Amino acid sequence: MSLCLFITVCRASSPQEEEDSAMQNIVTEKRAEESHRQDSADLLIFILLLTLTILTIWLFKHRRFRFLHETGLAMIYGLIVGVILRYAVHVPRDVGTASMGCFVNISPATLLVNISGKFYEYTLKGEISANLVNDVQDNEMLRKVTFDPEVFFNILLPPIIFHAGYSLKRRHFFRNMGSILAYAFVGTVISCFVIGLLMYGCVMLMKQFSQLGGDFFFTDCLFYGAIVSATDPVTVLAIFHELQVDADMYALLFGESVLNDAVAVVLSSSIVAYQPQGDNSHTFEVMALLKSFGMFLGVFSGSFSLGVATGVVTALISFFTKLRDFQLLETALFFLMSWSTFLLAEACGFTGVVAVLFCGITQAHYTFNNLSPESQDRTKQLFELLNFLAENFIFSYMGLTLFTFQNHIFNPMFIVGAFLAVFVGRAANIYPLSFLLNLGRRYKIRSNFQHMMMFAGLRGAMTFALSIRDTATFARQMMFSTNLLVVFFTVWVCGGGTTQMLSCQRIRVGVDSDQDNSMGLADGSERRSTKQESAWLFRIWYNFDHNYLKPILTHSGPPLTTTLPPCCGPVARLLTSPQAIENECQLKDDDSDLILTDGDINLSYGDITVSTDAMGAHTNSGRSFSGTATSDDLDRELAYGDHELVMRGTRLQHVSACECKHQPLVK
Repeated sequence: MSLCLFITVCRASSPQEEEDSAMQNIVTEKRAEESHRQDSADLLIFILLLTLTILTIWLFKHRRFRFLHETGLAMIYGLIVGVILRYAVHVPRDVGTASMGCFVNISPATLLVNISGKFYEYTLKGEISANLVNDVQDNEMLRKVTFDPEVFFNILLPPIIFHAGYSLKRRHFFRNMGSILAYAFVGTVISCFVIGLLMYGCVMLMKQFSQLGGDFFFTDCLFYGAIVSATDPVTVLAIFHELQVDADMYALLFGESVLNDAVAVVLSSSIVAYQPQGDNSHTFEVMALLKSFGMFLGVFSGSFSLGVATGVVTALISFFTKLRDFQLLETALFFLMSWSTFLLAEACGFTGVVAVLFCGITQAHYTFNNLSPESQDRTKQLFELLNFLAENFIFSYMGLTLFTFQNHIFNPMFIVGAFLAVFVGRAANIYPLSFLLNLGRRYKIRSNFQHMMMFAGLRGAMTFALSIRDTATFARQMMFSTNLLVVFFTVWVCGGGTTQMLSCQRIRVGVDSDQDNSMGLADGSERRSTKQESAWLFRIWYNFDHNYLKPILTHSGPPLTTTLPPCCGPVARLLTSPQAIENECQLKDDDSDLILTDGDINLSYGDITVSTDAMGAHTNSGRSFSGTATSDDLDRELAYGDHELVMRGTRLQHVSACECKHQPLVK
């Protein structure tokens, strides 16, 4: 009662303060409502951009226009909206007077201001130019359409990278695994250092002509070389898929772009971590270099292990539970486990891009086989949709930031040097490595394929995301502004000229990806068997994976009772899935077309049966046939066909050993 009496007396003694507080609450609520409306309008802008892009894509596909991809369209629409927001839309100013009497060395993230005995908290939103102080409200609007860079890494990038791994065509990828790894790892490092050295020379030249307005060190040049080495040929690959270009060339470009994104992220992090001892942190020191190299290996291997582990855990959960009976729960768990891989890696100090990429590959290899048919289709469609929306959103945002970002630094000399360095770095990646790879390849990578790969080295979402993540210094702001122009040029010019480049290089199109179109096959040359042309390392891995890992993690592998020694019978029966025992004679492995035993293949052509013995020789039964099915056609379908597919009226069947024992061959 005493407390209530005290509160009543205090309220009665200060009616003016109570009225002021009520007015302040009303003003705060109105501002919060206006801010909510502004945020909704900003998000609506991006939704309308994507909607307009989709409608234009439909028109282009309907009219069969290929000179501009949807990513280029999204960038154009983003540019148009950015111009409107920057120069045509102005918000009336509502800014109070500010005191300029406080000087600090660094910008505090949060300010506590005492105004008339009341404390107010203010959060730093970024630096603005001195000549734009009077346009604070306009700056506020531009800042709202400029997203926090962490939005790209935590929300937009994960579905793009996961979809790349989840949709990876393992057959063509593993067939060219050695070349892909060489381009992705060695080529990215070469490109990074070539671009870094050339840009350092450009920076020194800018200093001589007094064109440099801030610090720009050699480590900054190497960092720029790392982030701009991340290729994103989404435009080219989309056209390749539509035109059905050679599957091996598609695999080379796709595999390189997927892996070199991961390498570029880890490489840029290692360069940032380069810290020599002493006052000057930009001098060369061997121990600091070794530390950065060790960090590169540690971060990459740790991220790789974390991604694979998450995929294995998801496979085990789907294997030992009956989630497949509830498809919605199954899909939701798959989605959350996949996305959490990225966040877990970033929280542990690793690289989420590498983790979620290999998580996608592991999920496709193991977990996918445990999902119900409905969830298999649903997960594919879900990540395909997220990938499409995220990519087009990023490219729209690129066009928007060209005019809405407030700290652009465009230096003509640096821009020209960057374009030249990117071109030379890509050439130093493709041509020397292709020459070295051809020394060990039975079928060479022809010069026209090398020219196409050189031309298809586009820069895109990853380069943009790495650039916008840190724009605090003069060097990073100049890198970001220059990279925007590099992305625009490569997407519009290189991406738009893909069809013409294919025609100029006389590269065949309209090719079935399941047929043999190996790069550089000479006419009349003898075709390799599938087993011979698969990488030897992958053959060893496949045998171990097919006999032990697949049976433990999935329902699609052979029973462990047939692969483990007899002494391990109880353990094998405990770990073997009942479905695996039931489906022992109907197994289907998406990767087995790489390692198939020749004696297990049977080809049916009309009224004849063509099979192969252990030496790979063809044996015929039934009537002879006439038509277009030549010996090369049989070899082609034997080497590259799936277990069961139909091509040009020809049916290829994989006959398992147990079926051969109990059933006669059907014509």
